[in-house]
Amino acid sequence: MATPQFILDIRAKAGDTLLFMPGVVMVVFDDRGRVLLNRRADTGRWALIAGIPDPGEQPAEAAVREIEEETGVAAVVERVLSVFTNEPVVYGNGDKAQYVDIVLRCRAVGGQARVNDDESLDVGWFALDELPPLGPIARGRIELALRDDPTWFAPAPAPGLTDRGYRAP
Repeated sequence: MATPQFILDIRAKAGDTLLFMPGVVMVVFDDRGRVLLNRRADTGRWALIAGIPDPGEQPAEAAVREIEEETGVAAVVERVLSVFTNEPVVYGNGDKAQYVDIVLRCRAVGGQARVNDDESLDVGWFALDELPPLGPIARGRIELALRDDPTWFAPAPAPGLTDRGYRAP
């Protein structure tokens, strides 16, 4: 299901009001170092696997569930890569949302990559030097997953400053 039922229930009451919600984004590697991507049904573009945790669901639990639901791949979460608040989005129906993405590095442990629901047009493993067109944020997240850096987060501005001056990985 593209939109979880709990969000449809909220939308029935809140209309198209901006909803501030958690999101999980996964950089999934296989044992050959390839990255798992899906070509999204809503945009037609290749992307990292992503989703929305259900109420009460832990981010890592949501990540494992979303990976399997969307791609048929079983995975484990290895670590948190970054936490980032995205710019608000407006969907075609006028609904507004803003997501705080928890980006997780994951490792495939089973299953076969395939289109496993209606959210994807295609699913596949890609060598790092053969990635399809991806936006700069997705590429930055893959690069971050390849390093052993601490978890990235946007720092709070210094007292008295309003310009945050950061760029999302």
